[in-house]
Amino acid sequence: MTFSVAGICPDTGMMGCAITSSSICVASRCAFVRSGTGVALTQNITNPDLGPLALDLLAEGRTPQQAIEALAYVDTDVQWRQLGVLNAEGEGVTFSGEQALGIHATAQGKDCIAMGNLLENTGVPQAMIDAFESSSGHLAERLLSALEAGLAAGGELGPVHSAGLLMCAEPKWPVVDLRVDWHIEPITELRMVWHNYLPQMDAYITRAKDPANAESFGVPGDE
Repeated sequence: MTFSVAGICPDTGMMGCAITSSSICVASRCAFVRSGTGVALTQNITNPDLGPLALDLLAEGRTPQQAIEALAYVDTDVQWRQLGVLNAEGEGVTFSGEQALGIHATAQGKDCIAMGNLLENTGVPQAMIDAFESSSGHLAERLLSALEAGLAAGGELGPVHSAGLLMCAEPKWPVVDLRVDWHIEPITELRMVWHNYLPQMDAYITRAKDPANAESFGVPGDE
């Protein structure tokens, strides 16, 4: 009921993921990113505890493969999970348990991974990888283009309703954490939200790091 893509940008150090699902609030349960560490995705009858644990394992120096193996050891229900781990060096590993739902598949590329379940066809993740690898520019644009390519390739067997875009850069907190939690066309709506957020993103970072030089909030009462 979900398909997703994770990627890093070696030039900027940004890392993140884009995800969509027929389920509500997919990004809150399935997408995890940590600055300087990597990206973790946990979906298909999801155990959200596995995302932060995967990032902890990467921070300890484990490889993505070792992180996946450790997750399989601690979660006795791992055969119901679909997992993806991508580290800050662009090394990625995916896993689909024997109980993964419906048509499911994963794919890996340069600095990116993709996966999905209850898909229209097994080519959806590879379509996302191809779109990511052939794109350029801001990491968020590349992730959104990849998600759109997955939808165009068939996407989920049924309609999707929620989508999210989560990214980290140099700050420890996510510089992008955008969600559409119930919509007829959540990916289209998510791109609209991103285009509205982009001009403000750097200002929010400045407010955290250098408030004396922050821009005006532009709201009534801010003089």
